[in-house]
Amino acid sequence: MEYVQPPAGTLTTSLAALAVGVQPATVRDWVRRGILTRCGGSPRRPVFRVEDVQAARAAAKPTRPGQRPVKVA
Repeated sequence: MEYVQPPAGTLTTSLAALAVGVQPATVRDWVRRGILTRCGGSPRRPVFRVEDVQAARAAAKPTRPGQRPVKVA
């Protein structure tokens, strides 16, 4: 089931990615790494709190040698 409009104060994976300027795969990676947690939805259609998505974008990410720096808008 795709949301026509997610519950107030929440974002789907696609909307979360659009809101912070990353790809949806990045949002899914944040979930896998424990940087971002789901607040509801279903396993295939998770929703995230707006505040959590913004905090995940600002969170310090581990870097590897030679990795390009992340530009924060």
